[in-house]
Amino acid sequence: MTATQKHNVKVLGNGQQPMLFAHGYGCDQKMWRFITPAFQDEYKIILFDHIGFGASDTSTYTIAKYSSLNSYADDILAICEELDLRDIIYVGHSVSAMIGVLASNKQPERFSKLVLIGPSPCYINDGDYTGGFTEESILGLIKSLESDYLTWAKTMAPVIMGNPDRPELGEELSNSFCSSDIEVAKDFARVTFLSDNRSDLATVTTDTLILQCSEDVIAPEVVGNYVHQHIAGSRFEQMNAIGHCPNLSAPDETIGRIKNFIKN
Repeated sequence: MTATQKHNVKVLGNGQQPMLFAHGYGCDQKMWRFITPAFQDEYKIILFDHIGFGASDTSTYTIAKYSSLNSYADDILAICEELDLRDIIYVGHSVSAMIGVLASNKQPERFSKLVLIGPSPCYINDGDYTGGFTEESILGLIKSLESDYLTWAKTMAPVIMGNPDRPELGEELSNSFCSSDIEVAKDFARVTFLSDNRSDLATVTTDTLILQCSEDVIAPEVVGNYVHQHIAGSRFEQMNAIGHCPNLSAPDETIGRIKNFIKN
């Protein structure tokens, strides 16, 4: 099976320079549908589904293979190699922000820019580091998720999305969570929320933009600032968008900030 088959890769657009969009936890490539049309005339758009989500093929999945975010970064690099992608503008949301950091550190020659939306290198508070969660709360979250994933998804999706005045957004995220491969989603949650990629930030050499939402319960502003402070030369922008998914809740602002970054 090829990487493009495994990850349901779609190639769109009229341009030559590739823009690779990587979705967050519990989502799939449809989460970019409000963003990519703004770039299709000038760029080659690459969309894919992480294994276990969307229309990906899980026949080769094992928890032993996917025990860290590095394996997800390797999947992205396999797609890049198969499509011979160079000079990539990588746009990663949530956990895929750190997956992009790992991929660009492994093969920096492939990437020209990183756009990290709602990144978090470590979710657990540790000494002077504030990740937004205590270890107990993360372990409790994982336990709740593993014991009753569907109830967890329906409860947490609106909280993660924010924007309580627009309940249809939380409902879409909930439906996305619930349509995932549940066993893979449980594994991926543990890998994601227990990951610690703080040391990987210092080795990033790719030009980087950090987009930080307001009132983000998953990746609060202090975390975004930490990423900014530890990626040399990075740009930090505080968005007006509320919640954790501006690709759905504030596509126009997200598009504008990405365009401004990649044009300069």
